Amino acid sequence: MDTKADSTVYSKICPAQQILDRIADKWTTLIMGILSEAEGPVRFREFRHRIEGISQKMLTQTLRDLERDGLVVRRVFPVIPPRVEYSMTPLGRTLEAPLAALAAWTVEHMAQVHEAQIAFDRTHPKNASAAVQLHQ
Repeated sequence: MDTKADSTVYSKICPAQQILDRIADKWTTLIMGILSEAEGPVRFREFRHRIEGISQKMLTQTLRDLERDGLVVRRVFPVIPPRVEYSMTPLGRTLEAPLAALAAWTVEHMAQVHEAQIAFDRTHPKNASAAVQLHQ
């Protein structure tokens, strides 16, 4: 039975959840941020150089997912060694403002979030040790 709740992002069967999962992903936001700042196409090795902590496998998978979703275009040049460049599609460009706002909010409130985490961890020691393990 189709209900109004089934068509919202809060419903597990809503396709929007898959899109939200993609665009809210840490690696996606960093990749799209680099593409947004770039004056032209970006090569794979530049992403690797600028995004600390991303594995080659994760970068490759995220770029493929973004290409599949129509947010990024991949251009392969027939040279040896292969040269591959990425750029945003017009659809991808529509994410620039929302992702820039998210990045700005993160920078602006980073200290407050960190303070809240410290206060929480003081009153919830069990959670604090789990949080430390997650960040290692």
